[in-house]
Amino acid sequence: MNRQIVKELLYEQVARIGKAVSSPKRLALLELLAQGEKTVEQLAEELAIDIKLASAHLKVLKDARLVGSRREGKYVIHRLSGADVAGLWVSLREVAEEHLLELRMALDSMTADPSQLTSLDRAALLEQARSGEIVVIDVRPRTEYDTAHLPCARSMPVEEIERRVAELPRDKEIVAYCRGPFCLLSDEAVRLLAARGFRVRKILDGVSEWQAAGLPVEGARPNN
Repeated sequence: MNRQIVKELLYEQVARIGKAVSSPKRLALLELLAQGEKTVEQLAEELAIDIKLASAHLKVLKDARLVGSRREGKYVIHRLSGADVAGLWVSLREVAEEHLLELRMALDSMTADPSQLTSLDRAALLEQARSGEIVVIDVRPRTEYDTAHLPCARSMPVEEIERRVAELPRDKEIVAYCRGPFCLLSDEAVRLLAARGFRVRKILDGVSEWQAAGLPVEGARPNN
């Protein structure tokens, strides 16, 4: 076969991945599936779209081998085809943040008060969490926490905070996290706890960002 034709075929195969991630909804699906396995019903509810549209987007991701599935009773459970797909999402987002002013401005507007962000870097956060100087809470749904979570984090889904607030110490800073920089669950957690007099901040990292940085997580995240 002509070498130039072969070369074009190679680029074409790689372009399949680019085409699959060219939709905002499909990127959102990858971010959700990076948290753990989900049904199409769960994904549709999270994205506020109908099941038929969610299924269509999933098909594109499956055709590009980015997403796989398995059947469990009457449900089809969807998952990322590998941990590297979660890393792909993080890399795409980081490149976009580096080069797109519009994205940086949008992210800044999501955190209007810079004091809501912890000043600790990842290593210091891990050290203080392990020593008990701070309390790290994972405000995602419990199923996502069970799949994988930051070391020393305790599960406290945002919808449970109000009834479980007595479980948190008032003499330590609380640090909340959720699914990553685009997730608003940690903002809601900060608002709820600050209103009750807690010293509370958030980090922008989620599990995918933590793993992409080469840091450990706890839980049993499936890789295939």
